[in-house]
Amino acid sequence: MTVTAAIKRGGATKRKTVKVSKSSKRKPSALSRMLATIPISAHALERMITVAILSIATAGILAIAMMLGVPRTVGVALGEAVGRAGFSVKHIDVSGIDRMDRMSVYAVALDQQSIAMPLVDLEGVRQKLLKYGWVADARVSRRLPDTLAIEIVERKPAAIWQHSQQLTLVDSHGVALEPVNLNAMPDLPLVIGPDANVQATALTALMDHAPQLRPVLDGAVWIGDRRWDLKFQTGETLMLPEGDVAAAAALSKFADLEAAQRLLGRGMARFDMRNPDQMAVLPGPKKPVVPTVDAPDKSIDPALAT
Repeated sequence: MTVTAAIKRGGATKRKTVKVSKSSKRKPSALSRMLATIPISAHALERMITVAILSIATAGILAIAMMLGVPRTVGVALGEAVGRAGFSVKHIDVSGIDRMDRMSVYAVALDQQSIAMPLVDLEGVRQKLLKYGWVADARVSRRLPDTLAIEIVERKPAAIWQHSQQLTLVDSHGVALEPVNLNAMPDLPLVIGPDANVQATALTALMDHAPQLRPVLDGAVWIGDRRWDLKFQTGETLMLPEGDVAAAAALSKFADLEAAQRLLGRGMARFDMRNPDQMAVLPGPKKPVVPTVDAPDKSIDPALAT
């Protein structure tokens, strides 16, 4: 750009041309250009930066106070100041819930000595949530300025455990989830006996060797903490040997025999395959025979009709 200036010397006036370089113009800094690309208002960005600085300051003061033996009230007071500035828990965003009680999650999240965002114990909230049967994992984080985000990973039901005259829904690792109503039982395998709940995964893997029998399986009893008795909807019991490999082989063999000879539903009581070389069959109880009695002759002997 060219600028013309008037210079007066004596009586004569001369004009001097001064050139100004375009490079002398002030350009925006790299930080300014970067901030301009962020899709957030300047006010919100200013609040986020403020709380970040105050949070770091709180943590630093608290750490120094602990090193010097100064009471934690210094750091807590600073955290409370951040909360009064508008950075306190006002919303709780919960995701991933299907069976878990949502109100229980809210209660755990709000069970804090302070709801100022810098003072919320995120790990404490997570550990409390992990004590619930339905919660396999939980992730807790702050979403500035005023939201606590909680993501729940729920366990999946795998079986119904019958023990001590109670029915309990359990996952594949045997973790108890909730009681089961006898009148509203889900369509899941029934495992019976002490410690049968921790064998739910093993039972699922066992039935994978005979998937055609899974629809007619009524329940499974874990015997002596070593083997299974399978109970079918038709009333029969299949006694399997000990050991995963032997039990899988016996079940596969029984499935082949069932497909070829239709063993189920023929009035048998038990199929004993504990001996891998043979199968013993125990017939069911015979149905009692009800004797037929001829109806009495109600006709009258003419000789007696006097």
